[in-house]
Amino acid sequence: MKKISILLLGLASQLFFAQATRFLYQVSMKIDSTNRNDVKTENAYLDINPEKSIFYGANRVKRDSILGRARQTGSFNFDRTQMQNLRSNIDFTIEKNSKTGVKTVQTRIAREQYSYDEDRPMDWKILPETAKIGEYKTQKAETNFAGRTWYAWFTTEIPFQDGPYKFSGLPGLIIKVEDSKGDYSFDLKETKKIAEVQTFNLTGNLIKLKRKDFEKQNALFKKDPVSFMQASMSSGRGNGPMRNTDPNQRKQMEERLKDEAKKNNNPIELQ
Repeated sequence: MKKISILLLGLASQLFFAQATRFLYQVSMKIDSTNRNDVKTENAYLDINPEKSIFYGANRVKRDSILGRARQTGSFNFDRTQMQNLRSNIDFTIEKNSKTGVKTVQTRIAREQYSYDEDRPMDWKILPETAKIGEYKTQKAETNFAGRTWYAWFTTEIPFQDGPYKFSGLPGLIIKVEDSKGDYSFDLKETKKIAEVQTFNLTGNLIKLKRKDFEKQNALFKKDPVSFMQASMSSGRGNGPMRNTDPNQRKQMEERLKDEAKKNNNPIELQ
């Protein structure tokens, strides 16, 4: 009986550690510097298992689910308004490899999928200030990253040296992190066990670049999104969203892209 109990305990432990943990963050963003009263708020997840973590937007999962069902059934007569409401400013995923420390970003420019590895270190200064945030005792830390000064509150009560977005490397999970200007903040709202981390099916080709080359492509898109997409279609990469659309739809799309590029003038990374 004793051997059976030990065996069952061992199996239970294996099952527990085979699971992953999901952390729900509320993300607040001021993406338009000319209208600082307009605060965009979305939910995002950080899934962690012993091998890796992945950070992604909640709306991304919902959109992918709707599109996945549409592909399976061959019927794309879904609610366009619903899809518009699920448009996200967190249209990227960030995967952190626990063994190598490599952070891989996958995101879109127009309808092209790109990925790059983050090559900038994140050096933290742990400060003496402490605070109780929710049920957790936290300590403050500071770092300068990508043109912003960031303040984070981490807890050693959750032994993951990780956090939302690209933030990691503190001796505990980051519960809250915000920049000094108050433009962006990430606040932990919920924690739960899950069977496995979220996976995403890639549609089309993935273009892998160095970070600097990715930033050049992104700058070209922001400068003239329409010309960028037309050049992309001319090169034969993927199925551009302007392909096979009538002139009116194309004009509406061009206007929307220009308007979005104009308003999205305060990115999370300034350098």
